[in-house]
Amino acid sequence: MGRSNLRRGVLALLAALSLVAGAAPAAAQDTLKVAAGQRGNWDTSISELGQRAGIFKKHGLVLEILWTQGGGETQQAVLSGSVDIGVAPGIMGVLSAFSKGAPVRIIGAETTGAADLYWYVPAASPIKSLKDTDGRTIAYSTNGSSTHGIVTAFMKQFDLKAKPTATGGPAPTLTQVMSGQIDVGWSAPPFGLQQLDEGRIRIIASGNDATVFKGQTVRLLITNTATLQGRKAVIERYMKAYRETIDWMYSDDPAALKAYADFVGITAAMAKRTRDNFFPRAAVDPDRIVGLDTIVPDAVALKYTAAPLSKEQLAELIQIPPR
Repeated sequence: MGRSNLRRGVLALLAALSLVAGAAPAAAQDTLKVAAGQRGNWDTSISELGQRAGIFKKHGLVLEILWTQGGGETQQAVLSGSVDIGVAPGIMGVLSAFSKGAPVRIIGAETTGAADLYWYVPAASPIKSLKDTDGRTIAYSTNGSSTHGIVTAFMKQFDLKAKPTATGGPAPTLTQVMSGQIDVGWSAPPFGLQQLDEGRIRIIASGNDATVFKGQTVRLLITNTATLQGRKAVIERYMKAYRETIDWMYSDDPAALKAYADFVGITAAMAKRTRDNFFPRAAVDPDRIVGLDTIVPDAVALKYTAAPLSKEQLAELIQIPPR
């Protein structure tokens, strides 16, 4: 009887340990709240696609993704502590916030180069170039976004007398342009490609026409100081999964383009065109911020910061987790 009781006890203990072991993976999952600008853009979809593919789950992460109308909204969500990570705020807006004492830290580059961004008019518009925009409205998404920074650069570089106007994301911007409320709209692929193919709109400028941003990092991955200090290991796992997702998105696996096409509601061919024509892999490399030697003084020239950030300040601001 004693042996029987002992055997039952051992079996019960093993069963309990089995249940604990089975529950461990779920218990190990950490949740991160992520704010990302412009739902459906290739570059801002990395977290979404990685989660759909199970890559973030493999690294013990569950992402709660909030989509915003632009980098300004994204940055404010991070600064307020409403989210843990911000995807795609403009670099000038981040430098400005940090210079004013905001608790923001950069954990990666989000996009380098601005060839994906473009400004357009209806096909029948008399506007042929940016120099024809005096007295006209020209769109950007939100204050502090990369489009805001580029429009600000356009104004200075070409001495424009246009009226910069916040219009939100590509979809509402297109509506405002086609209804005559806005003269010059902004967009990024895949949004607007169909209208371009149909001859309904014409591109008059690219983000790379702003020499301040050409070939330089324009959008970032950010967190707030408290999150980085309190959840550093979790942030590091996020970046590992983020890098792994990029590898997958640029691989030969057709599932990656299909996942993006399904997410946005476009064809696989349009998804491939968006990636291959507008987002070379180097553009979404998170590990290197390109052009700081010119970005920092340009931030002063464009009145985003009162003085250049020092090397010590930049070292404090930029804390990209190592590979």
